[in-house]
Amino acid sequence: MGPEAAKSFPGQEVIRAGRARQAADYGRRGKGYVFGAFRPATGEALTRPYPGRTTANWVDFLERVEAWVPAGVGTVYAILDNLSAHRATDVLLFSLAHPRWEFVFQPTGAAYLNLIEPWWKVLRSLALKGRRFESWPAVEAAVERATAYWNAHRHPFVWGRRRRHRPKRLPGVAAVPGVR
Repeated sequence: MGPEAAKSFPGQEVIRAGRARQAADYGRRGKGYVFGAFRPATGEALTRPYPGRTTANWVDFLERVEAWVPAGVGTVYAILDNLSAHRATDVLLFSLAHPRWEFVFQPTGAAYLNLIEPWWKVLRSLALKGRRFESWPAVEAAVERATAYWNAHRHPFVWGRRRRHRPKRLPGVAAVPGVR
């Protein structure tokens, strides 16, 4: 996820007298990237902020994920985009040293195929939305707290599952607004 900057993030405040406005935030208070791993079957997540998207940071994160995934798991599928750090020589050496890992590269423009993408939206909502950060370490702390909160309240993450509390409408039946 990233790049993320230490700045003001808009919230969802309801303002009755006109449009919601937020002043532009031009402050340069630091930026970085958040790497993440996600287990959809349990809903458990692992995030780690880094100052850059370098190959060294990516391999360090892969080592952390290797320690995080239980030893009894057979194959670990890493679904990746086409970032150059994901295809570096050090990553190839990592995959040779850890044969249970299989790297799957998603097609360009097909982020919807990666289950972590909707989870990034949840993480942004939990950690960043409606807050102002004065430094990159404050963003890091917010991401760590949000990930801990998510893991404490996690649930299996199902792709395409309807999350609304309303019952699903039957196909072909129109609903008149405001009438139940």
